[in-house]
Amino acid sequence: MMKRITAAVVAASLGFFALGSGPASADAPYWQCVTFARMLSGIQIFGDAWTWWGQATSKFRTGERPETGAVMVFRQNGRMSRGHVAVVSNILTERAIQITHANWGGSRGKVEENVTVVDVSENNDWSRVKVWYNPINDLGTTVYPTYGFIYKGDTAAPDAIGEALQQASVAGADIASR
Repeated sequence: MMKRITAAVVAASLGFFALGSGPASADAPYWQCVTFARMLSGIQIFGDAWTWWGQATSKFRTGERPETGAVMVFRQNGRMSRGHVAVVSNILTERAIQITHANWGGSRGKVEENVTVVDVSENNDWSRVKVWYNPINDLGTTVYPTYGFIYKGDTAAPDAIGEALQQASVAGADIASR
């Protein structure tokens, strides 16, 4: 039994790393964005992509700044009726990142690695982005609304740090006004 499990894990790993490396075959896996993002990030959220944000707010840190390994959550928009999730693979600049994701646009059921995403929001908060589109070898013309980023790890530590900083700030202001 253990040999079968080990063989299955090895086969799945080899299949994962072979994605996008050649023409599609009948036995190639068809990846959905949520399954792929969950596997790659380790963030255990289930359901349609757009529901991840609401589920994450009580279980994980969330925010509007990208971090490597975080999951970017796209809102429902146009033909993207179930939203979309992608994993941040690299941070290029303050307003440009790369993501790795599955089942996007012309790559139905496939994984795309290190795809450039640019923040085009007015407030530099990653609430509106453009995504690189290979067929035109440029950023696509569509602006996609996003919720933000889900970071791996629970909510307790960052909240405690934030509260401590806020209390220190209030205490400092109180002392300075005396």
